[in-house]
Amino acid sequence: MLMQLIRLLNSCHRFPGFVYSAARLNEGTKTIEIDVRPRIGSRPRCSGCEKPAAGYDQLPQRHFEFIPIWGYAVELHYRMRRVQCRQCGVKVEQVPWGAGKHTLTKAYMMYLAHWARKLSWQETARSFHTSWEKVCDAVEYVVQWGLAHRRLDEVRAIGVDEIAYGRGHNYLTLVYQIESGCTRLLWVGKERTEESFAKFFEMIGPALAQKIEFVCSDMWKPYLTLIAKHCTNALNILDRFHIVAKANLALDEVRAHEARRMAQAGYEPALKKSRWCLLKRPENLTDKQRIRLRDLLRYNLQSVRAYLLKEEFQQLWEYESPAWAGKFLDQWCTKAMRSRIDPLKKFARTVRAQRNWCAANSPNLYRGTLVSTTSWLKCTVKPARAIRTPSS
Repeated sequence: MLMQLIRLLNSCHRFPGFVYSAARLNEGTKTIEIDVRPRIGSRPRCSGCEKPAAGYDQLPQRHFEFIPIWGYAVELHYRMRRVQCRQCGVKVEQVPWGAGKHTLTKAYMMYLAHWARKLSWQETARSFHTSWEKVCDAVEYVVQWGLAHRRLDEVRAIGVDEIAYGRGHNYLTLVYQIESGCTRLLWVGKERTEESFAKFFEMIGPALAQKIEFVCSDMWKPYLTLIAKHCTNALNILDRFHIVAKANLALDEVRAHEARRMAQAGYEPALKKSRWCLLKRPENLTDKQRIRLRDLLRYNLQSVRAYLLKEEFQQLWEYESPAWAGKFLDQWCTKAMRSRIDPLKKFARTVRAQRNWCAANSPNLYRGTLVSTTSWLKCTVKPARAIRTPSS
């Protein structure tokens, strides 16, 4: 059986210049130990310049954890050689299955990182009989490998958002590539500040920033300022989710204030249990909520007028022409300012201040893509239970 394992390893993970010499089962630790030796006549490679070099001496045996099989841990045992490199001096040799001082093989780190996307890191460690710290190291190695091999020269559309981590108001700034067929996380910055976001443009450089055609963001001023400064050729698209969220926040504020005022005046609690009837889109309402909303619309209330204005605002997303979208915005803002509803007037002033971006002919491709990507990241973070620090 152990000889068949060596044949399997030679077929799947064969390393030029090295030989699987022997395999044995350690029943005490439930570990399959595999000895690796250099192939006769092969020269070691320097870990600095990756060039062949003359041998210098040999170090004590090291153990590298490999992908478990049949419920047993698998270890590769190998005595590392040191080389006398003409350029780098005395260096430890480079081995194709290991990376630096990691005790896990590259294949095992890739394997753990793959499962860490599906399970929590603790559950991944428990399933493969390793530690949480090693799963974290594996994920960090894969992330660094991805950063070193990624290509940024073809980025055409990006999105900027933030995510909270840990306890309290701790945020990370996230930059995505949001294009058809390619949605990926490009950069993570600590804190939600202008200085933090500026580091992204320092990383990509001015040449690549000038090639960006579309930028999707919310209405936070530092984002808009830096985007206008660095991405001069890009169309800045305000993400639909953030705009609608501000409109819903204004509507909910109107409803809550009016409900309290009616209760204090002794009127019938007409707005009781009406929050989601007003905030949800009509097509998403349940049968009971539709009946409740129909009854509610019979009242002459500020909440009802705010709801009708909020639903009218949704027509903005149907326009394809920036000119007609701008005309619609001007008319809607005029109605909102004349409504005498303070939260809606505040929202209308915000929309007016960002009129050109709100009226931009944003392609359907980018509408909601930013928030959906951030939501996916949050769903990935939640089961990991590991995002306590920015490095995690």
